[in-house]
Amino acid sequence: MAEEKKKENQLNIELDESIADGTYANLAIINHSVSEFVVDFVNVMPGTPKAKVKSRIILTPQHAKRLMKALAENVNRFEKAHGEIKDYEQPPIPMNFGPTGQA
Repeated sequence: MAEEKKKENQLNIELDESIADGTYANLAIINHSVSEFVVDFVNVMPGTPKAKVKSRIILTPQHAKRLMKALAENVNRFEKAHGEIKDYEQPPIPMNFGPTGQA
């Protein structure tokens, strides 16, 4: 009976080949409204005046908070295993980012 209950609570997650390769981003732009957080992932190349959003993830506030906690936990584990991650000063990037508005 306990084994059947375990199977009921399992979530099978599929990873499509086109998604498995991933998308590189070195900038995240985060906006929010009362009901959602919008995270745009961008790949900015040095010396290039234009960059495109490569991926957009829309989260509820609850899921955004869970993601924040999970990222913090994983960064802590990474640093315990590999040492402190250096946060180098980045010059501010002036952004001309499409129309502004709220969701």
